[in-house]
Amino acid sequence: MIIKPLADRVVVKMLENEETTKSGIVLPGTAKEKPQMAEVVAVGPGGLVDGKEVKMELVVGDKVIISKYAGTEVKLDGQEYTILRQSDVLAKVE
Repeated sequence: MIIKPLADRVVVKMLENEETTKSGIVLPGTAKEKPQMAEVVAVGPGGLVDGKEVKMELVVGDKVIISKYAGTEVKLDGQEYTILRQSDVLAKVE
């Protein structure tokens, strides 16, 4: 299946960073904080949202930093994605 976001929504896939303590212990996913780095996998068309014109600044493949608890998490075909508004994206990483 393909996810096609509407309006100013963006679909991202969280990037997992393997975290190791100073002593060399690898932390499992349950012991880590929720990652804030993600890759954009789909972008909505923008347009008129809440009476204001929204221009989409993101493109597929951008690496971004998102708000910690932003968006809605969905699971599709075994993959986990987060759907959020473009305004919940804090920065692009280049």
